[in-house]
Amino acid sequence: MRPKHKVARVPEFRYVRYDEKRWHLLRKLRAKALEVMKKLSSCGYSPIIHGSVARGDVDESSDVDVVIPYTEPPSLVELCLERYGINVINKVLVKATPKSALRVVYELTPDGKVSVSLPLERLSPQELEFYKFGGELTLDELERDLRVPGVTKSLVLIVPVADGHMEAPVRGYEHYVAKVLGVSLSTVLERVKLLTRRDEVGRTGLFLKITLNHSEPVEEALRRLRRLE
Repeated sequence: MRPKHKVARVPEFRYVRYDEKRWHLLRKLRAKALEVMKKLSSCGYSPIIHGSVARGDVDESSDVDVVIPYTEPPSLVELCLERYGINVINKVLVKATPKSALRVVYELTPDGKVSVSLPLERLSPQELEFYKFGGELTLDELERDLRVPGVTKSLVLIVPVADGHMEAPVRGYEHYVAKVLGVSLSTVLERVKLLTRRDEVGRTGLFLKITLNHSEPVEEALRRLRRLE
């Protein structure tokens, strides 16, 4: 499978002004994120939203990726979603690389474009910074309609401004990007390496992806998977 986002080969510095269509789409996607995040918050969780919805540079292919960035019993998260009438369409176990934490992704729409993900293993400090690298917002920050800088899967730095955003290249400017995002240089270099590699080999790069039977508890699937290791 080819990656959806090609790495920018001729990156440039440029200003992008949003038209009303993009503002409308951003409001729509953020409203969906708020709906899910508020319900998770009511259950005592502290979710974040990351990616283009946090940065602002949305388009028709943008996903609403809500994350609980720490381990919790999956069965309790599912009960929370069920309590508030949020239907889970698919449960998917994913592992980005052999060294990455295993996660469960709850797809809330048939196309998988709205989801809640939960790590099943403790995230490393660098994995936590990956969310910040792409741009992340807490519920409080989203309610205040903030936008934050972050890097796209095409390795373009997005810096929000009042009427749109500024774009800058990442490769060759890794130190600057790390400073703007408030992450370690090692995180920037690792993401550049990973995303460039995915682009070159023409694959999405997921090490593991297993769609579970809808009735199978995640905890049972996890035990079954570990018996096979």
